[in-house]
Amino acid sequence: MADGARERGAEDEAFEEVERVTALELFFDLVFVFALTQVTSLMATDPTWFGLLRGMAVLTVLWWAWVAYVWIGTTTDAEDGVARFALLVAMAAMLVTALAAPEAFGKYGVLFGVAYFVVRVLHVIMFRVVGRSQPGVGAAVAKLAPGLLVGSTLIGVAGFLPAGWPRGVLWALAVVIDVGSPLVTGTEGWHVSPGHFSERHGLVIIIALGESVVALGVGVSSEPFTARIIVAVLLAFVTVACLWWLYFDVVSIAAERRFASAPVAERNDIARDSYNYLHLPMVAGIVLLALGLKKVFGDLDATLTPQISVALFGGVALYLLGHLLFRRRNMHTWNGQRAVVMVLLLVLVPVGVAVPAWVSLVTVMSVLIALVTYEALHFAAGRRALRATQD
Repeated sequence: MADGARERGAEDEAFEEVERVTALELFFDLVFVFALTQVTSLMATDPTWFGLLRGMAVLTVLWWAWVAYVWIGTTTDAEDGVARFALLVAMAAMLVTALAAPEAFGKYGVLFGVAYFVVRVLHVIMFRVVGRSQPGVGAAVAKLAPGLLVGSTLIGVAGFLPAGWPRGVLWALAVVIDVGSPLVTGTEGWHVSPGHFSERHGLVIIIALGESVVALGVGVSSEPFTARIIVAVLLAFVTVACLWWLYFDVVSIAAERRFASAPVAERNDIARDSYNYLHLPMVAGIVLLALGLKKVFGDLDATLTPQISVALFGGVALYLLGHLLFRRRNMHTWNGQRAVVMVLLLVLVPVGVAVPAWVSLVTVMSVLIALVTYEALHFAAGRRALRATQD
């Protein structure tokens, strides 16, 4: 039995060494970048409470579609013949879905629903093909497939309905089914490479942060490049850079080690909970921040609307909430200073509607710089030790 365990451990290590993010997967992620920019566009066009809610609903279904293909990449060689072709077709369907996203609740509701359904069907087909050669995967797909297809079908049907509560109800059901299916079906039967899985989710955080930079660029593209605008752009960039620092300086390294050192039987649950579920609020927070930055540069001297103030301050708070839950799930501890900053940002939401937009921008940036500085100094020794062992 011990020999068998050692053999399985060796197989897992070999699998983990091979399974890194491929060029095709990065190509697929470029489509997801565009999808994130479209979600920001949806909310920027309709910056109401319902507009923000619709944007988060569209982001959620797009996220779960992307997550599904991460599991494909960690389970099979996505560069292989049939898998490569199917993934390219799925990319095309995802591109159409992204194009229709700003009007997913409007004139392109049917197009969005049909394209999204195709993305989901291709995911199921690819996993059924993979499942033929990998024990346990076929049964896992059979349990998960109904939820994937029912949710996407409801979104397609919603596109045929007139605007109003029936469409909203179907969308709500679809989101609940999409998000809830993995919890109901469980993770038994899947095969996860910790290195691949954590790297892929780290890259999507970078993608989301890049979308914030894009939104920032769009927000200032129509403005003359005065010294004041340039300073404001640099302040916004520092804000985004702080979010990058908070994830990649220590968190991503420690989380990947915890993931890789976990028993094989536990890894699937960590992949689902820590990465699939708890990276969603991080990405959603970054997208909301992107919306806030885009609107801030519409008029630096105007006060923010309540919705945009929530996007700016609340987006960063949501990002930190994702970090808090991520650490709780992985390390079973809380991060006190990040919890304090999260609460502080929520308390500051009313400030955004009372002061000029540039003051709100300076406030968010200052709070984040204080957090990064505190952690860098207070945990300097542990940070150096962690990063030294990584090298």
